[in-house]
Amino acid sequence: MASAELELQGAINTRLRADTQLTALVNKRIYDQPPAAVVYPYITMGEAQSLRDDAECIDGAKIYLTLHAWSSAVGFPEVKRIAAAVSESLHMAPIELSTHRLVSIMHRQTRTFRDSDGITSHAVIELLASVHKPLA
Repeated sequence: MASAELELQGAINTRLRADTQLTALVNKRIYDQPPAAVVYPYITMGEAQSLRDDAECIDGAKIYLTLHAWSSAVGFPEVKRIAAAVSESLHMAPIELSTHRLVSIMHRQTRTFRDSDGITSHAVIELLASVHKPLA
């Protein structure tokens, strides 16, 4: 059985690839690990942290997820549009999981900045998900 974190990552990837507003911006370039010759703009799955949040009748977890948006266009407008489309697609989304139940997923914050190369614009999109799995 997949962990809740891994299951959620797959469901998020599927949802983002099906989002027409987002794919108009990144053309389904959503990666766990981008290829060496990556085409901009694109999104990567980032860091995650799972914290146990059990109750008497459920196995629960709070999952902190990070996604990254990358753009080589001049300035921040393109990366900010991508980050906004990601957060719109995922905030409070009714995402179905196969072995867990997603209670909620919320966009927590987005930070944008210029990478150290002085050219690439980068957005860090942070989400918090709550998942339950009924005890057997």
